[in-house]
Amino acid sequence: MKKLKNIHPGEVLKEEFLKPHNISAYRLCMDINVPQTRISEIIKGNRSITADTALRLSKYFGNTPNFWLGIQNDFDIEEEITQKGDEIKLIKRYTAN
Repeated sequence: MKKLKNIHPGEVLKEEFLKPHNISAYRLCMDINVPQTRISEIIKGNRSITADTALRLSKYFGNTPNFWLGIQNDFDIEEEITQKGDEIKLIKRYTAN
């Protein structure tokens, strides 16, 4: 089975929220009071969504901060599995004696 591409939260922000509502990254920055580079770097996949950004996005779009942090967490875990999966597999499970 082919593994699906790991989708960065910035892609979700861009494709599922900004584009459908015709909101520019600049407008979003102004509306949620963050530096333009923050949203730009998130959209490019170069920056993670922090708790601060999650709170602001959730207020703006009417969802929860856990939505934003959840997709960031899922992305981060998948990235680590891709990079360190073989190493993690070598760890033996703890068993009480």
